[in-house]
Amino acid sequence: MARIRVLVVDDHRIFAESLAAALAAEPDVDVSAAGSGPAALRALERAAAEGRGYDVLLVDAELGALTTGGAHAVPVPRQEAAGVVDGISLVAGVSSGRPAVRSVVLAEKDDPRAAARALQAGASGWVAKDCSLQRLLAVIRGVLRDETHLPPALLTGVLRELTAARKHRTESERLVESLTPREREVLRCMVAGLGRKAVAERLFLSPHTVRTHMQNVLGKLGVHSTLAAVALARRAGVGPAEHALGNVVERGGQLAQ
Repeated sequence: MARIRVLVVDDHRIFAESLAAALAAEPDVDVSAAGSGPAALRALERAAAEGRGYDVLLVDAELGALTTGGAHAVPVPRQEAAGVVDGISLVAGVSSGRPAVRSVVLAEKDDPRAAARALQAGASGWVAKDCSLQRLLAVIRGVLRDETHLPPALLTGVLRELTAARKHRTESERLVESLTPREREVLRCMVAGLGRKAVAERLFLSPHTVRTHMQNVLGKLGVHSTLAAVALARRAGVGPAEHALGNVVERGGQLAQ
């Protein structure tokens, strides 16, 4: 019998342990639990190194909320808090680095926007936490057959969100295409976090020339800050300049180094 290896990732310990115990009762399921994004990544690395990688990741949609804020926030050491990985980021990282692993997001409420973001990040399913064990097992086995699972009540809202995201991406791509090749280079440096002086050194330009290019980029993209330009660039699929180092600082919407 082929066994399915499942990793439950949830910082609500009682829920994670209860779900893991329920799944472990199935004859064809091996299950482990991780209490945070970093812990999940370490578990994935260990399993891969041992040649017994996980098949399915069950990820809490609110992963990280207990350590980052909210009425029920739990104080954690600063170094641990700095390593918090939210659920969508974890899904995206696993989808990119370990495409054979299927991710399913477990949520306490229906949220079309969050579900759309999860699918865009690479999730194969979105399931309510209060669903039956039989339903969850059906989803686990379904995603391993390359199926995508969504609650019927979410389908219309998710399709609307995905359509809107595609429209925004198309508009962002059009704006980026209006830039000159040099301005696109500058934009990629901005995406990488480089400030004016660092861009000047990288592109062998004067800081004054770089400032002019940056202002032209903001004008052509129709935005008023570096952060907005970077967000638009990412929607258009613009990646950071390779091997870039440095930081961007904004003061009152103005560029500064």
